[in-house]
Amino acid sequence: MSSQAPDPLDVSTDDLRYLLAVARSGRLVSAATLLGVDHTTVRRRLDRLESALGVRLLDRGADGWELTAIGRDVAARAAPLEHVVEQVLGAASGGSDGVRGTVRIVAPEGFATTFVTPCLVRVQAQHPGIAIELVTSTSPLSLRGSGYDIAVTIGSAASSRLTAEPLAPYALRLYAAPSYLAAHPPIESLADLERHPLIFYVDALLTVRDLDLAPVLSGMRVGFGSTNVFAQLEATRQGAGIGLLHAFMGEPDDRLVGVLPKEVDFRLQFSLSVRRDSLSVDAVRLVRDALKQEVRSRAKELLPPVR
Repeated sequence: MSSQAPDPLDVSTDDLRYLLAVARSGRLVSAATLLGVDHTTVRRRLDRLESALGVRLLDRGADGWELTAIGRDVAARAAPLEHVVEQVLGAASGGSDGVRGTVRIVAPEGFATTFVTPCLVRVQAQHPGIAIELVTSTSPLSLRGSGYDIAVTIGSAASSRLTAEPLAPYALRLYAAPSYLAAHPPIESLADLERHPLIFYVDALLTVRDLDLAPVLSGMRVGFGSTNVFAQLEATRQGAGIGLLHAFMGEPDDRLVGVLPKEVDFRLQFSLSVRRDSLSVDAVRLVRDALKQEVRSRAKELLPPVR
């Protein structure tokens, strides 16, 4: 690349928008889908931007093209452009000067459905200019900090490209269907659990260290494993074994009974992370603040009293 200082007149703000799409989605092909163009168009626009800036913005990664360190830095500095473009579009269409923009949130599916979704619906009702993209995932965040604006994770999320803070503690407890308990000897102590199948995550696919709890449950083995918490919930309702479930899902369910609630009460932590380049976007800040308010107002659901 050229060492000559770039001319600002050669740098297209539209090409920067393509760079921001790659930063948001994490991959060239995903950015093309986001923009409604083919990947060759994205590649051509970024080639032109690289030439204008005199730096390399993309590198070939293990599973496709991804931003270089300089590319991520440029994207972070260019992020306010998205907000400006949204405001210009609103003015040109005669719309209000309210908050506009697209916000992508990643969150574990149980929490996303129960807490994040109603929060986002209310945000969108108050700010129709905000478009929401909710992605459910329990996997650890990419250290590249790409593919999302806001993420809720289990445990901490450490990366220099993110701002992370504790969001809320929550509980995991044991539950079973009354029919299951009636068909088996009484469970009176932790030692009694060993004779029962556990309903929980698939051991081999468990990617979050904080959820590796089966080994401490008196030798219980996963008899019904699923990566989907709603499948775990339904299997417990159907009497497939004893489920280690989110208390915010188990406690209000009158088809379930708590099992050894005083002895088994795991406390985990949800964290809230925001990409640093997204912090300057009004829509992202608004959604982040709404999520924090949601969990504050519903804290007793995350740590409910034992029935």
